[in-house]
Amino acid sequence: MAVNKLTALGVKRLVHPGRYGDGGGLWLQVRSADQRSWLFRYALHGKARQMGLGPLVDVSLAEAREAAGACRRLVREGMDPIEKRRTDRIGAATAQGMTFRDVAARYLAANEGAWRNEKHRYQWRHTLEVAHAVFGARPVAAIATGDVIAVLEPIWQVKTETAKRLRGRIETVLDYATAQGWRSGDNPARWRGHLSNILPSPKRIAQVEHYAALPWPKIAEFMMALQAESGIAARALEFTVLTAARTGETLGATWPEIDLGAALWTVPAARMKAGKEHRVPLSPAAVAVLRKMLPLPLRGTGRGPDWVFPGARAGKALSNMSMNMLVRRMGQGGLTVHGFRSCFRDWCAEATAHSREVAEQALAHLLSDKVEAAYRRGDLLEKRRGLMEDWAEFCGTARAPGKREAGLSSAEVMT
Repeated sequence: MAVNKLTALGVKRLVHPGRYGDGGGLWLQVRSADQRSWLFRYALHGKARQMGLGPLVDVSLAEAREAAGACRRLVREGMDPIEKRRTDRIGAATAQGMTFRDVAARYLAANEGAWRNEKHRYQWRHTLEVAHAVFGARPVAAIATGDVIAVLEPIWQVKTETAKRLRGRIETVLDYATAQGWRSGDNPARWRGHLSNILPSPKRIAQVEHYAALPWPKIAEFMMALQAESGIAARALEFTVLTAARTGETLGATWPEIDLGAALWTVPAARMKAGKEHRVPLSPAAVAVLRKMLPLPLRGTGRGPDWVFPGARAGKALSNMSMNMLVRRMGQGGLTVHGFRSCFRDWCAEATAHSREVAEQALAHLLSDKVEAAYRRGDLLEKRRGLMEDWAEFCGTARAPGKREAGLSSAEVMT
């Protein structure tokens, strides 16, 4: 078997995509001039495997040959180089005191930048503190099923939704540790086929709690009271109801997203739950709210113009809790801001002839039918404009429930 086919100078010149063999199972894999790495290919117990030895920028030809030689010796002894490396890493992690808390911190540092809001980051950190209290200081390689059960069992029956999320987050952290080579074996926090045999199904012990919503026939009365309230939070809530938007979408709204002339609000994909840009047609009532919130420097206050609904601190958006606090002050403490989306959806279904597809698009819900979603190209903007104008009219006019039908004017309804 010929070895040492490559030269140090020749390796530097290999930039075309492909694999170039040095012999003895050592290969240079070239994806591009900037992506070149070493591979060791071998067969053990009749199975072909390959193991990465590092990028060319970090590992020289001589170092790669040395690493490949060590791997060949392991294969001759019947040992798997990949498993040996994983075992060595786990041992090193244990020796260095790599704890569950350490791994969780590394996972959060690596991933939380991609999460859309601060609330999600807080929830991750807060729920993991429950696990840290039990085994946060233990080596991550030593976490076993009994440890996970010790965390989950005390809250599984009484705080089921929290326990479900905690289990999933523990599983994710342990998967991350395995991928990094800091532990091996099955994940003790896995649900299917594992914890599902130990803990009762969440569906049997807890009903899903939906956001408290105002009955749709009462929305006009509520909006009348809301319009009498002063302050930025009141205008933000009014705008949220009129657009059926999520709280975060309203609070994060900036003036560059708004086209008052076209009566259109374009929420970028980065701020949408589904990760897809969402156009919101604005009814005259919603535009009127925005005109009251014209960029504050134009109104002589000297604050930054970016946020449509600025907070008390310069340069900051309105607080995440501001609208919920306003609802409580109005004597509606049992309601949630998110519940107004349910109120809107119930009204669509029970009091109008607008289609389900138009209503779901207005709420920026993804189509559950994958085939239909694949063929749907438009966003039903003009149909949604009619829907939102009907909604705004209903919100602004108190009437007996059940008389409003989509497409009828106020005069026709009252006759």
